[in-house]
Amino acid sequence: MQATTVNIIVGSHVWVEDRDTAWVDGEVTKVNGEKIEVQTTSGKKVVANLSNVYPKDTEAPPAGVDDMTKLSYLHEPGVLQNLATRYELNEIYTYTGNILIAVNPFRRLPHLYDTHMMEQYKGATFGELSPHVFAVADAAYRAMINEGKSNSILVSGESGAGKTETTKMLMRYLAYMGGRAATEGRTVEQQVLESNPVLEAFGNAKTVRNNNSSRFGKFVELQFDKTGRISGAAVRTYLLERSRVCQLSDPERNYHCFYLLCAAPPEDIKRYKLGNPKSFHYLNQTNCYELDGVSDAEEYLNTRKAMDIVGISPEEQDSIFRVVAAILHLGNINFTKGKEVDSSMPKDDKSRFHLEMAAELLMCNVQGLENALCKRVMVTREETIIKSLDPDAATTNRDALAKTIYSRMFDWIVEKINNSIGQDPDSKNLIGVLDIYGFESFKANSFEQFCINFTNEKLQQHFNQHVFKMEQEEYTKEEINWSYIEFVDNQDVLDLIEKKPGGIIALLDEACMFPKSTHETFTQKLYQTFNNHKRFSKPKLSRTDFTIVHYAGDVTYQADLFLDKNKDYVVAEHQDLLNASKCPFVAGLFPPLPEESSKSSKFSSIGTRFKQQLQSLMETLSSTEPHYIRCVKPNNILKPAIFENQNVIQQLRCGGVLEAIRISCAGYPTRRTFDEFLDRFGLLAPEVLEGNYDEMTACEKLLEKKGLKGFQIGKTKVFLRAGQMAELDARRAEVISNAAKVIQRQIRTYIARKEFVALRKAATHLQTLWRGKLARKLYEEIKREAAAIKIQKNVRGYHARKTYTKLRLSAIVVQAALRAMAARNEFRFRKQTKAAIIIQAQWRGHRSYSYYKSMKRAGLSVQCAWRSKVARKELRKLKMAARETGALKEAKDKLEKKVEELTWRLQLEKRLRTDLEEAKAQDIAKLQLSLQAMQVQLDEANATLVKEREAARKAIEDAPPVIKEMPVVVVDTEKVDLLTNENEELKTLLKSQEKRADEAERKCAEVQELSEERLKKMEEAESKIDQLQESFQRLEEKLSNLESENQVLRQQALVMSPTKGLSGRSKTAVIQRSPENGHLLNGEIKATASPVPALKDAAEAEQRPQKALNDRQQENQDALIKCIMQDIGFSGGRPVAASIIYKSLFHWRSFEAERTNVFDRIIQIIGSAIETQENNDVLAYWLSNTSTLLLLLQRTLKASGAAGMTPQRRRSSSATLFGRMAQGFRTSPSGTGLSFSNGGMIGGLDALRQIEAKYPALLFKQQLTAYVEKIYGMIRDNLKKEISPLLGLCIQAPRTSRASLVRGSARSHANAAAQQALIGHWQSIVKSLSNFLKTLRANYVPPFLVRKVYTQIFSFINVQLFNSLLLRRECCSFSNGEYVKAGLAELEHWCYEATEEYVGTAWDELKHIRQAVGFLVIHQKPKKSLDEITHDLCPVLSIQQLYRISTMYWDDKYGTHSVAPDVIASMRVLMTEDSNNALSNSFLLDDDSSIPFSVDDISKSMNQIDLSEIEPPPLIRQNSAFNFLLPRAE
Repeated sequence: MQATTVNIIVGSHVWVEDRDTAWVDGEVTKVNGEKIEVQTTSGKKVVANLSNVYPKDTEAPPAGVDDMTKLSYLHEPGVLQNLATRYELNEIYTYTGNILIAVNPFRRLPHLYDTHMMEQYKGATFGELSPHVFAVADAAYRAMINEGKSNSILVSGESGAGKTETTKMLMRYLAYMGGRAATEGRTVEQQVLESNPVLEAFGNAKTVRNNNSSRFGKFVELQFDKTGRISGAAVRTYLLERSRVCQLSDPERNYHCFYLLCAAPPEDIKRYKLGNPKSFHYLNQTNCYELDGVSDAEEYLNTRKAMDIVGISPEEQDSIFRVVAAILHLGNINFTKGKEVDSSMPKDDKSRFHLEMAAELLMCNVQGLENALCKRVMVTREETIIKSLDPDAATTNRDALAKTIYSRMFDWIVEKINNSIGQDPDSKNLIGVLDIYGFESFKANSFEQFCINFTNEKLQQHFNQHVFKMEQEEYTKEEINWSYIEFVDNQDVLDLIEKKPGGIIALLDEACMFPKSTHETFTQKLYQTFNNHKRFSKPKLSRTDFTIVHYAGDVTYQADLFLDKNKDYVVAEHQDLLNASKCPFVAGLFPPLPEESSKSSKFSSIGTRFKQQLQSLMETLSSTEPHYIRCVKPNNILKPAIFENQNVIQQLRCGGVLEAIRISCAGYPTRRTFDEFLDRFGLLAPEVLEGNYDEMTACEKLLEKKGLKGFQIGKTKVFLRAGQMAELDARRAEVISNAAKVIQRQIRTYIARKEFVALRKAATHLQTLWRGKLARKLYEEIKREAAAIKIQKNVRGYHARKTYTKLRLSAIVVQAALRAMAARNEFRFRKQTKAAIIIQAQWRGHRSYSYYKSMKRAGLSVQCAWRSKVARKELRKLKMAARETGALKEAKDKLEKKVEELTWRLQLEKRLRTDLEEAKAQDIAKLQLSLQAMQVQLDEANATLVKEREAARKAIEDAPPVIKEMPVVVVDTEKVDLLTNENEELKTLLKSQEKRADEAERKCAEVQELSEERLKKMEEAESKIDQLQESFQRLEEKLSNLESENQVLRQQALVMSPTKGLSGRSKTAVIQRSPENGHLLNGEIKATASPVPALKDAAEAEQRPQKALNDRQQENQDALIKCIMQDIGFSGGRPVAASIIYKSLFHWRSFEAERTNVFDRIIQIIGSAIETQENNDVLAYWLSNTSTLLLLLQRTLKASGAAGMTPQRRRSSSATLFGRMAQGFRTSPSGTGLSFSNGGMIGGLDALRQIEAKYPALLFKQQLTAYVEKIYGMIRDNLKKEISPLLGLCIQAPRTSRASLVRGSARSHANAAAQQALIGHWQSIVKSLSNFLKTLRANYVPPFLVRKVYTQIFSFINVQLFNSLLLRRECCSFSNGEYVKAGLAELEHWCYEATEEYVGTAWDELKHIRQAVGFLVIHQKPKKSLDEITHDLCPVLSIQQLYRISTMYWDDKYGTHSVAPDVIASMRVLMTEDSNNALSNSFLLDDDSSIPFSVDDISKSMNQIDLSEIEPPPLIRQNSAFNFLLPRAE
């Protein structure tokens, strides 16, 4: 691939080569002719040649594309970036056309390979779902079935790239589709995979690059019969690298089995005389003996176990490892010159020891082995000549023997594995899986690498032809001209290697046949022959190396060992020696040869044999339809989340992926559908979009207008030549740039005007401020002038007032002086007069006061004497009151103690309180009496005082006038006040005691409330205990009921056989039947002692009326069966058939009969009626009847010997009839809720008796239960089948081209019709749901069952939509989320109209798809945190599901991004932490098809049924035997 050299301008985003990361992206900063300067995203500035850069698609989806043919630029860096982006998101599979690229994640991803995922890819169109290995397997299987042609799947890649795991997944899916049952407990897939450890031990080895490289090709055939079922399998091996047994290069190893045997247990090592690997020549040619992290001892034991599994017996295993040990001993046999000329012999005792050990292990003659190694027999016409071999020839002879033995042993192991698996010789169709080594290029490349790369050249040619064929099919499908496209072929390289004569292999064989040829003469011959060949070159500094230009790159080979490794002799001595071995295994490896081929030794070329086997493989592949899977190892340290670009790009080259891209680039590498093309480039010619053109014409006109040549217009796509996409993108970028300039010009104009307006506004504001400042300054001047005038006025007034005041003060001083002199004279006169008056007053007062004091002393003496007398009397009373107060305090103390001690005794405290109140009342009464007495005394004292005052007043009146009256103080009032205060203190103390008593009463009430609460809790606990005991008793009763029913069944099973025997001998037994219905009475069989003639006649006489009764009963049953075979409808919402069946069976007492066939006949009628599974109306009719009849039986029947009890809800997990028998027997009815007017049953629940059911009735009930569940499942599955195709159309909205939406108003009606068609799929689902609901309601199916049906249907819708959403990236878009959301709104509206009675909580079953769609249509996803997403937006979805949606999301409407990278990283961490949980890793949902109800559920959910007023159908109404069905008149 060459980079494009056009349309790289400054600002273009390009890819440039980088030594560390292969390619790095950047932006062009300078273009200088053919040189450009790029600023890379890593921060470097790189100068590159214009021809070595690639354009970058800046509009590529952030999560990459699932098919790299969808890339806008299909080149090496674009492919690498897409793989790296998807690998970071755990999207390990990517398509390139129909080629699958699988990148090894180096971690467990069980959710990608479970049964749910296989179910999703089953029958899906290739490319419809996300890329997956199952899609390739399904495509191969479908092609084989539909076209009848065998298919092959070629899995290639390095060791560690995941080829084995991919092969395993392919076979798992094919086994899932083929459906072959396991053979001896193991499936074909398991048997093939179990052979891998054995084949790896004997066919894998360490190479320079890989520790476990397959050194052979493996083609696994899965054989199918005509019906597509696996009928056999086989493992074909090709191209085993035989030379590795004898020759190694450092640091490689020989085949694993040699090292495993050297690490075997000591007893095996002793038996085979082995030791350290370093002691064996075939192993010590390198310095590598062990592998890191691998224990050869454990691998030896594991290999032994694997050999046991594939059917290799211990004796055969022992023989195999004897041969392996013998090969090691053969390698240690060295030769020296013998006694004769050109002869040889074992070099020393050590060599002879190994010779003897090899002979012992091969169980052949020691001397014969020596002769076979050191001598050669030549047969001529005259005689047989024995020729001795020199040491070099003997060594070559030894190595030839070792290689022959090992290769034949490997072929035997493969054949043994095939015999163990089992092949189908009649199979005509097969699917083969090829697992073969990949392209190799090391520092030192020898003959092995030459053969391997030759194989890969052959496979690459096959691959190129397939890719070109696919390109041709694509072009033919689109009806475009592709005749001038050249096919990229590597036939010249193949001719260089294999052409006869003159090819490298032919020249090598020719050189090997000449004894004197050396590697130097061989290489010189190559130089001369291919001097001018463009694929062959000679290194400058080497004389024995040559270089071949392969499709994956140049490889230089060292020819030093080419001749030795190519030589392989078929030696007759070896054949005869080992054929005569005493070991059957060794002798079987070398069967006798035909006479003509056993006479002499012949030269055999390994290269020629290799070419022949390769040709056989290519013929096998050519006879099949190929499919390709390229496995890629992202890093060499085998760690997850590491993507090494250099390593991956080398594998893509070696795997031919880049070669396939080169083939695509030779034609039309860029393909876009019309709508995508117009969406992206419609802006280049808007007038084309505005015109009334269809999409094809619009695309063609757009390309013609832009002057592009060489493009092709297909039926649905535009095909562009290499470079044309870049040119269109450049022109698109130019248009967008011009549009951006226009937008920038408008924005700048807007900004400039905005700035001008702002400046103008600012200037106006400044002017306003300045003018205001000037006005304020003028105002200030005017104000200052007015202030000055005012100040002058005030100053002048001040001076005038000051003069006036001074004059006035002077006049006043003069006046004051004159008036003061007159006043002093007046004062002097008055002062003299006043002094005389005061002296007179003082004298008079002194005389009156003296008289008063004498009178006061006399009055006081009289008062004191009297008051003392009264006080002493009062004191005595008060002392008595004080003693009573002390008693009150003691009572108070006792009361406090009693309150503290007896707070819980409320009644006692109340009595104390009553006593206290009485004492208080008495004390108060006493105090009141004392107070009244004192009041009386006080009144008497007051009266006395009044009298004394009157007397005093009279005395004062009689006394001289100078005596002044003085108040009299009563001393006794102080004692009264003291007593009053004490009384108040006592009252206060009494109140405090009352408060304490109230507080104690409150605490007592709280304690009483707490005790009452605890008492209530104890009562509740006791009630719960009683309920549990009752439940336990009911369970025990149920258990006893079960045991009794089981006992009835067992006894009936034991009695049935002898009963049949007795019934067949009418001479020895008389069967008594009820005269009413002809059934057996209680199963009694009366056997006669002997066949007496009299008894025989009596029995015959008795049987005649009995037979008549039986015939009549049979007629009644026939009438009933004939009636219920017809659709007799419903009466008042109740099924008539169920009613008359139940009434008739109850009336005939069939439930109590030991033997009757009426139940079987009813079951047969139901079974034949529902054979037509597509008729939902019939199914609904019988679901209504069977569920009603089952309800009646459930509430009526009980097992013999068991008491009735209330049925308890208990689900049964068994879905089979006999698995449900125990479930049906565990309950017995508590009442039927039926109302009968005759037939032995009366109305009312309590009056109805339960029936002791016998075995036939119980079996009938279980069969009826099975039919209810079967009919329910058929109805549910029919609805699923009807809506399933519609769901596939509802998950993805058809993309409407933007061009078609802008072509004028003429398209508006068409767009409206298109929108109506889009929602029409959802409306079709709603219509199906409504029709089903109408059918169920018309047949009066119980609402409980209807709710269950729609709950499971909505769960099915949720699973299908959600799984499809997660498997299709195109569905995880914003517009598609809006489309699905609109459809879900239709379903929600239907649920609302259907009412909760029939739909229930079915809407809640859509929670997964609702939350997923809600997440798709929310805006600003990058701003949402992980906590918001997991707890608020999508709490139901798991981390794996959220991660899947987040990484697949793309916004086709607004171009927004998904959640933030740190949220994605957090999700990845959580997924890694929980990677061991297989269930949590699965992001797909599982559809539940179980039966979601039990008999108890039906019994509890359905209401009471009144059968009394149901009119029987006319067919039996006229039959007098069915009069019991007629309702009674009132």
